[in-house]
Amino acid sequence: GAPASPEDCWLALRGLRTLAARLERHQRSAIEVATWLAGRPEVERVLFPALPEDPGHGLWKRDFKGASGLFGVVLKPASKAAVHAMVDGLELFGIGASWGGFESLCVVAHPETSRTAEPWQAVGRTLRLHIGLEDPADLIADLEAGFGRLTAAE
Repeated sequence: GAPASPEDCWLALRGLRTLAARLERHQRSAIEVATWLAGRPEVERVLFPALPEDPGHGLWKRDFKGASGLFGVVLKPASKAAVHAMVDGLELFGIGASWGGFESLCVVAHPETSRTAEPWQAVGRTLRLHIGLEDPADLIADLEAGFGRLTAAE
């Protein structure tokens, strides 16, 4: 691969100084948002081992000291148009997959096309969320409005 530029190295070093504080906030906010999502009628499953009800929680707890803000959400079956109406209207979540930043992001994922160990079994569409440093209550309000658009588009 190509070597990193001096500016890229400087930016990485600058970010490392606050990494511990940011990751603590990412985890705390992600657990709050993921817990809220797990109670939503539109959600089939939240894929986040930091949640006690996740099947991988025991392994996560054994092997890790914390979590990031990145997790998946399997929605109950909904049309592609309805899911896109939900995601496209989000105001606080950017659409993208640059998981290393401070901002919240959302992307419609397609694990059925990339899994190799075993086939993806979920029927509903999957969202990948990165919970950033924004207020979790604001992120929840944004997602709640998104679920309103999803339901209206169905």
